[in-house]
Amino acid sequence: MTTLHRDPVLDGPVDLIPDEIELIEAAMRWHFDPRTGSPFWLEQADTLGFDPREDIHTIDDLARFPNIVDRLRYVPAGDLIPRGYAGQDDAVYGVYDSGGTTGPPKHVVIMSDWMSRLLVRTDEEMAARDYPRGVDWLALAPSGPHMFGAIVRETVRLRGRLGFMVDLDPRWVKKCIAAGRADHADQYADHIVAQARAVLESQDIGVLITTPPLLERLVRDNELRRLIAERVQVVEWGGAHLDPDTRYLLRTEVLPHTRIIGRYGSTMVLASAIERDGLAPDDPCIFDSFSPFVTFRVVDPESGEPVPYGSRGRVVMNHVSKSALLPNNLERDEATRIEPPLGRVGDSVADVSPVAVFGDSPVIEGVY
Repeated sequence: MTTLHRDPVLDGPVDLIPDEIELIEAAMRWHFDPRTGSPFWLEQADTLGFDPREDIHTIDDLARFPNIVDRLRYVPAGDLIPRGYAGQDDAVYGVYDSGGTTGPPKHVVIMSDWMSRLLVRTDEEMAARDYPRGVDWLALAPSGPHMFGAIVRETVRLRGRLGFMVDLDPRWVKKCIAAGRADHADQYADHIVAQARAVLESQDIGVLITTPPLLERLVRDNELRRLIAERVQVVEWGGAHLDPDTRYLLRTEVLPHTRIIGRYGSTMVLASAIERDGLAPDDPCIFDSFSPFVTFRVVDPESGEPVPYGSRGRVVMNHVSKSALLPNNLERDEATRIEPPLGRVGDSVADVSPVAVFGDSPVIEGVY
C-alpha cells in the first residue's frame, strides 16, 4: 500500500498564507527526507556542505543554496517530482519550459496543488483590481511548453467566458534577432498583430493579455487603438520590460480609460507578481511577490548583499513550496529595491529591466 504523505503546513488551505519560518522548515523537511524529497534534491544534498533540515530556517537562509537552475536544462524532468506525491492521482499538472532567453530552455514540473494555490491567489489579486468577470479574453502569449499559456487558460476558466489565444514562439523571434535577421522578427510580429486584429474586430474582448512590444504595435494602429479603447477594460502586460515613460504615455494619453496593469514573473519560480494596486501613472511600477512561497531579493551582483532601499540591483528569486524548491536564482533582470507591504517577507521590486549580458550570452527579449 502506498503511504500518502501530508504536512500540516505545506498542505494547509490554499487561501492561507503560512508563517515564513514554519513554511521554510516544513519545506526543508519535505524536500530532503528520503521518503518525500525529489531524486534531484536528494542527490544535491550531499554536495551542499550543510544540512538544510538543520540549518535553513528563513528566507534569508536560502542564500546559502547554490543557484541550480542551469542544471534544469538537462536533468530528467521526472527527477524533479518529490517522492511524497507517489500514489496521488493527478498529482502532476504539467511540465513546462523557460523562454530560452539565456540558452537552452530549462524544464520545471508544476504539481496540481501548486496550481490550485496559484489560481486562488490570482483570483484574489484580480478581484482587488476590478478585473471584470464573465467577459471574453484575448491573450497574445506563448502556449505549448510555456507556463504562461497554461495560467492564462486556467484564469479564463476561473473568471472569464471565452478565451482567445494567439500563440507566440518567443524562441524563434529571439533566434532571428540574434542572427541579425531583424526583418524576419518584424514580419513575425506583424503576423501576430494581424491575428490579434481578426479577433479584436470580430469579438467583444474585455481583457487583453500581451507583451509591451506587441502592445506598442497594436496601439500604433489607429483602428486597433480605437477598438481596444472602446471594448477592452483591462490590458495586462508582461513577459518583457516596459520603460516608465512608455508606461506613463499609455496610461495617460494612448489608453487613458483602460486599466493597464503589469505582471512580472519567471518560470523558475512557477509564479508571477502583479503590479501593486493604486499606483499613479507616474509612480514606479512596483511588484510585490507571493511571499513567503515566492520571494524576491535585490542584491549587488558582485557581493550578493542586498542593496539599500531605493537603489538598483540584480533580482534574485526563490520558490519554496511542497511542489518545488527553487532557491537563490539570480535572474537576468535588475530592479529598484522597494520595501514590501506590511506582513510580507523579501523585497518588492520596481522598474524591472533586463541586463545586457547574462553569463556569457546577450539577453534578447524580442516580442516576449
